[in-house]
Amino acid sequence: MAEASLTGRPAWKALEAHYAKLKGLHLRELFAQDAGRGERLTLEAAGLFLDYSKNRVTDETLKLLVGLAEECGLKAKIDAMFRGDRINVTENRAVLHTALRAPKGAKVMLDGVNVVDEVHAVLGKMATFCAKVRSGEWKGHTGRPIRNVVNVGIGGSDLGPVMAYEALREYSRREMTFRFVSNVDGIDFVEATRDLDPAETLFIISSKTFTTLETMTNAESAREWALKGLGGDKKAVARHFVAVSTNAEKVSEFGIDTANMFGFWDWVGGRYSMDSAIGLSTMLAIGPEKFGEMLAGFHEMDEHFRTAPPASNMPVLMGLLSVWYGNFFGAATTAVLPYEQYLKRFPAYLQQLTMESNGKHVTLDGAEIAYQTSAIYWGEPGTNGQHSFYQLIHQGTKLIPCDFVMFNKALTPLGRHHDILIANVLAQAEALAFGKTADEVRKEGTKEALVAHRVFHGNRPSNMIVAEKLDPRTLGRLVALYEHSVFTQGAIWDIDSFDQWGVELGKALAQRIIPELEGAGEPRLGHDSSTNNLIRRYRGRRR
Repeated sequence: MAEASLTGRPAWKALEAHYAKLKGLHLRELFAQDAGRGERLTLEAAGLFLDYSKNRVTDETLKLLVGLAEECGLKAKIDAMFRGDRINVTENRAVLHTALRAPKGAKVMLDGVNVVDEVHAVLGKMATFCAKVRSGEWKGHTGRPIRNVVNVGIGGSDLGPVMAYEALREYSRREMTFRFVSNVDGIDFVEATRDLDPAETLFIISSKTFTTLETMTNAESAREWALKGLGGDKKAVARHFVAVSTNAEKVSEFGIDTANMFGFWDWVGGRYSMDSAIGLSTMLAIGPEKFGEMLAGFHEMDEHFRTAPPASNMPVLMGLLSVWYGNFFGAATTAVLPYEQYLKRFPAYLQQLTMESNGKHVTLDGAEIAYQTSAIYWGEPGTNGQHSFYQLIHQGTKLIPCDFVMFNKALTPLGRHHDILIANVLAQAEALAFGKTADEVRKEGTKEALVAHRVFHGNRPSNMIVAEKLDPRTLGRLVALYEHSVFTQGAIWDIDSFDQWGVELGKALAQRIIPELEGAGEPRLGHDSSTNNLIRRYRGRRR
């Protein structure tokens, strides 16, 4: 059993014994016992500052967690990833998203080829194209410049680009409009294009195989919409559509000039691809120079993760703390709470990164797992969440570790706004950690009948991630931080963090059901009674 291989390790057994002693200890006691804890349990790396002092850990906890990482061979697994070993075992693929941001001249060899050279060739092609569009040199079918860009993709082909655009909107070309279409629900496409002029609109169709059902359904609707507004001349497609794909034949059949096809590689998973050609919309928005700064930020965190010892390695520490809460405290979720409105889509991006990567039930060798793997990640930007779900985090019955993200400088200074924002994030972390006792509530003159209602137990753990300001370089650092934390967790759990077979079954069944919904004659249904009944009901109402 996989459970025995991990939970039978000496380091795991030591952590179990340690947890039994520590679980009743309150953060109030930990801070009282160590006056310098708030300064000592911090780490600065790659332009980010991490305060992890408000976690339910002692020096012994951290030592034992590092020991677990060592017993699980984390360092060797990190080296194997950066080296290009085929660590995605179920697909026999290397995992080299770190090569996407390696500097020009670096070497990452795979099957005798330096993939960094290939990466920079694509980046150069992207930069040339983006310069033409941004300058107005690239003209649409009617001779007018492009003012609107619509990215059509799904999963990693959407979540990364839309998150990056929203995060870096302050640096974007404001006279251009950027929209993102992912949902096969027709509303998504209709609303994204409702106020756009086809003569000034460029579509980026992002699909590695150019066969993804949702993406290609939206792409075909986009082509119909564009041609209707451009007089029906099929030659117009080549001036208003480009592709991020590896299937030249399908791209050409669609009507896109393959000279405007931007490729990527099977060693890049979709959720790790925002800094590849999948980020073409990002580069169009912020320009090649700023895109390069984002890649540099990624690379800084990559190098820190690759070289720093576990005890002072920021992604490793965050990953190990996630294991600590998920596997020993039984925490089922993690809240990511950015106090920066531009990061409003960051939690949604992290949902795919974390849960698609580590939502697995078997080990690398296929053994069933009995211990918990990925937490459920969720969140909203502050201060909105404070007037929504923070009630549950503070006084509910569930333990929810929190990652707060704050920035010392506001991108859009406005009166006292930023000071008030920062006061709120610091106050929330303090309140979660230390709470308010019944005696403290009584001293405020609260009626005895209300005392229990106003008690905050505290002892709710959190990380505080701090950066100077949100810019392209910092965004790269932040994303890489979480990428490598996810890797660390997967390495401990002995799972393949780079496949996603869980998305396949529903997609295959949908392909079977589509003709049963659309066919003229009554279909012969072979599903369960519930699905059969729902299909018949839908067909009846659809008529």
